[in-house]
Amino acid sequence: MNQPSPPQPNRRTQNLMTEDLTERLSQMTRVTDAAPRVDTQSGDQPVYRPPFIIALLFMPFNLVYRLLCGSFRLFGRLFPFLPRLFNRTANPALQGARQNTTGRRPLGPKDTAARFIREFEEEYESHPIPFLENGYNMALEKSHRDLKFLMVVLLSPEHDDTSSWIRDTLLAPEVVEFINDPQNNLLVWGGNVRDSEAYQVANSLRVTKFPFAAVVVHTPNVSSTAMSVVGRIAGITTPTEVLNKLRTAVTSNQEPLERIRSSRAEQQATRSLREEQDSAYERSLAIDRERARQRREAEAARQREEQEAAGRQAAEERRRRDLAQWKLWRAQSLGAEPGPDVKDTVRVSVRLPSGERIMRKFAPDADIEELYAVVECYEALQDTDAPATSEPEGFVHQYTFRLVSPMPRVVYSVEEGGLIREKIGRGGNLLVEPIEDEDADADDDEVTEIS
Repeated sequence: MNQPSPPQPNRRTQNLMTEDLTERLSQMTRVTDAAPRVDTQSGDQPVYRPPFIIALLFMPFNLVYRLLCGSFRLFGRLFPFLPRLFNRTANPALQGARQNTTGRRPLGPKDTAARFIREFEEEYESHPIPFLENGYNMALEKSHRDLKFLMVVLLSPEHDDTSSWIRDTLLAPEVVEFINDPQNNLLVWGGNVRDSEAYQVANSLRVTKFPFAAVVVHTPNVSSTAMSVVGRIAGITTPTEVLNKLRTAVTSNQEPLERIRSSRAEQQATRSLREEQDSAYERSLAIDRERARQRREAEAARQREEQEAAGRQAAEERRRRDLAQWKLWRAQSLGAEPGPDVKDTVRVSVRLPSGERIMRKFAPDADIEELYAVVECYEALQDTDAPATSEPEGFVHQYTFRLVSPMPRVVYSVEEGGLIREKIGRGGNLLVEPIEDEDADADDDEVTEIS
C-alpha cells in the first residue's frame, strides 16, 4: 500500500524560511562589522588663502562650483541613495572637499568634541549624558583599554527629526538611566556630521539614516585588538526600541569581556604577587647588604682602633724611653752642688707628692729651669752608676708639674724663666703640684656644668 507523500512546502513557506535565514545571516554579519579608525586632520593646520587678484579671477568658477554643490545636495535629499553611491566611488580627496563645504571651522579631534558637547548643551540645556571630550580614535582606545562598550551617536542637523529624536528618545529617562548605570560599562561619544571627523566616522560605519547610534565593543573572539559594531540604531526610534537594542548588545557581549576582565585581574594579581615577592627579596637583599656593610665597618673600625691603640702604645713606650734617656742626660749635665767656697748660694727644700724632700744648693746664677730639672731627674741623680748618654733626637721635653710656695702661694713657672736667687731669694720651701691632675679636674668640672 503506497503511503501518501508528505506535503511539499509551498512557495510562501520557502520564502519565509529563506527570509528568516537571510535575516539571521545579516544580523551575524552586522555583529562582526569592524569599527575602523579614521584619519583626522589637526585643528592647528593653517588655512590656505589665495591672493586677492587670483581669488577675484576665480570668483565665477567658485560661484558655479557652489551652485553645483547646492544642486547635488538637493538631489541627495530627494534621492538618499545617491550620496551613498558617491561616497563609495568618489576619490577620498573629493570627500575631503565635501567635508569642507559646511562652513564650519576645522578643529582638532578634542576641540571638535568639545564644540559638539557645548552645542549639545546649549540646545538641550542640562542633559545627563556624559559625552567623552576627545576624538573618536581616543574613544575607541579608551573602550578597548577599559573593556567598556562605546555608544557612538551621530547627528545631522539637516534632518528635521533630529531634535525630536534627541528629546523624546535619547534623553528619555529610561535610556539615560541605562547609559549612566555603571554596571553596563557604557561610554558615549557624539559627533556632528558637519564636522570632518564625524563625517568620516559615518562613512566608515556605512550610515544610511540619521539620527544614528551604534554600539562598539572589543570582540576578543575575532582578534586581540578587534573593535566591532555589535548594535545599530538608525532613523527614528522609540525609547523602548533603543533600550532593547542597547540591552541586547550589552548582554550578548558581556561574557567575553568578563572573561578578559577576570584574566586581566588574574594577571594583575600574579604581577602584584611577583612584584611583592621581588620587593620582599630586594628588601631582604638590602638588609643583608646593610648587615654586611655594618660588619665590614665594625671590622674596619676595630682594626683601626687596634692600629691606633698599637700606635699610641708604641708612641707611649717611645716617649717613656726618650724621657728616661733625657732624664739621664739632664742629670749628667747638672753637675754637683756648689761647695762652701761659693758665696750667695741658694738653699731650696722641695717636697715631692710622695712625701719625700729634696734638699739642694744652687749657685746664685742658676736658672729656675735647673731647679725643675733637679726635681724631674731626682731618681736619675740617685743612680751614680748610670752610663753616659746623649740627648734623645727629636724629643721635646715638657715638665708636667710646677713649683709653688705654700704661704703665701706663689707659682714659679718654668716658662717665665729667671734666676733662682731672684725668684726665691736666699732659700725657700716649695711644693710640687702635678699639672695633669688639675687639668683633668678642670675638664671634669666643665663636663659636669654642661650636663
